[in-house]
Amino acid sequence: MSRPTASADLPAAWPQGVPRDVEVPDEPLTALLDRAARAHADRVALDFLGATTTYGQLAAQVARGMRVLHDLGVRAGDRVALVLPNCPAHVVAFWSVLRLGAVVVEHNPTYSADELAHQLADSGATVAVVWEQAVPRVLEARDRTQLRHVVAVDLSADLPRTKRWALNLPVPRARRTRAAMRGPVPAGVPHWHRLVHAAAPMPAPEPPAAADVALLQYTGGTTGTPKAAVLTHRNLGANALQGQTWTQAEPGTEVVYGVLPLFHAFGLTLCLTYSVRIAATLVVLPSFDPAQVLAAQKRRPGTFLPAVPPMLDRLATAAEETGADLTSFRYSISGAMALPRATAERWERVTGGLVSEGYGMTETSPVALGNPLSPDRRPGALGLPFPSTRIRVVDQEDPTRDVDPGEQGELLVSGPQVFQGYWNRPEETAHQLLDGGWLRTGDVVRVDEDGMVVLVDRMKEMIVTGGFKVYPSQVEDHLRDMPGVSDVAVVGEPAGDMGEHVVAAVVLDEDGSGAHIDLAAVRAWCETRLARYALPRRLVVLTDLPRSQVGKVLRRVVREQVTDGRHPA
Repeated sequence: MSRPTASADLPAAWPQGVPRDVEVPDEPLTALLDRAARAHADRVALDFLGATTTYGQLAAQVARGMRVLHDLGVRAGDRVALVLPNCPAHVVAFWSVLRLGAVVVEHNPTYSADELAHQLADSGATVAVVWEQAVPRVLEARDRTQLRHVVAVDLSADLPRTKRWALNLPVPRARRTRAAMRGPVPAGVPHWHRLVHAAAPMPAPEPPAAADVALLQYTGGTTGTPKAAVLTHRNLGANALQGQTWTQAEPGTEVVYGVLPLFHAFGLTLCLTYSVRIAATLVVLPSFDPAQVLAAQKRRPGTFLPAVPPMLDRLATAAEETGADLTSFRYSISGAMALPRATAERWERVTGGLVSEGYGMTETSPVALGNPLSPDRRPGALGLPFPSTRIRVVDQEDPTRDVDPGEQGELLVSGPQVFQGYWNRPEETAHQLLDGGWLRTGDVVRVDEDGMVVLVDRMKEMIVTGGFKVYPSQVEDHLRDMPGVSDVAVVGEPAGDMGEHVVAAVVLDEDGSGAHIDLAAVRAWCETRLARYALPRRLVVLTDLPRSQVGKVLRRVVREQVTDGRHPA
């Protein structure tokens, strides 16, 4: 599937053995699972806290999952919401939806009812497969959506039998584990595992076309309004192929650790579709817990770890403190935020393997650039364009004009992994996608002489904390409704390996009604509508907010004020 490219056409830093271009097959994403199930039927596809599922068993469960969804009325083109943490049920539901020709809509299961209501209504999803703990929030949002059916997922049902039995023991540890995995479900809400177990396998219908929509993945893009990036089977399949080409992975040999959330674009591609493409064993973990990772590592040593820098740092610390052996990890790809040199050096010292930084967006499925998986990788650089990916660096004010070599400008990306646009948002699509399929990233970069792309600054004002994106306007909109708050600006401040912390700069009402407001009160107010990672970590009280001549709050100036020490918390 690869086409050789003359060495003269390659950047100086291009990795040896990786072709510049790949030929993306005209097939649906589900062809990856079909091939893996045929060629590696007995290989373990999923390991969930010791419970294993082979590729043959996974394909059989998907056939029953299709029947469940079909009986609930799901047909080609319908949207099905997945509101799930990492678990085998998530994987089965994902492939079941796609096999029916329907569209997966991924959601963060920790979102509030309001956040879920917006996304569910926007996508038009008619069926939702939901973690038990999120079921009450989805039901609260249901009247504002087109949902006809909500199906509950008991996370503990995917555990090995002995661990399921142990959850019922009358001891504190069992109660804590049970509370973390399960939740109350109202009568009348069916359970996914029971439906799948009782269902007869469904023959696969006519497969979807490569150009058909496979996934709606919500992102803020360059604004703060959540909107769905439309990704086709070809987009996702292309990125999985590009990943295999870049890593030069041999099918049936790798053990990938799924510590990234599958509902996030980074985790979905690197841990789900890429893993199936190379018939890897995916070690599925419900959340990131260093002790849980090290326990799994003893049972099934990993070879490849996609992660964000704080995960690498915490795992390296845990391994050093406990003496755990991580030397089976040959490669790690770090993304979603800058990789500190100290973190990279520490990880490589502990594992003896390599960690390389990558770059992408939800709109690029998500990987667009990567560092070589070799000693030639350069910590701090975004990397090189992936195979069949082209880039331009253009004037920030005039994206039709390329800047001179070596100058900084906005990064544009083109390739088979670039999305089709935003769901039902033609104006925003037209702003983001230029003629010729060039995607505006909103990031300012320069390209060095060896072809490496280096991030200079972000045009976007989003905050990246622990690998998650926080859009200031969303936090601001909620805080403006807080009694006693007259005005607010939300910015990020450097937080070491975490990337940034969310800081709320507020102006209090002149009547003194805001005298009670402190950081704890702000966080409590925000918890009702915002994800936990979006909660402010610091509060700064200002007498006024700096504004432009047209009245727009100058977040850049606010950021300078709250980070230079003039306004302590």
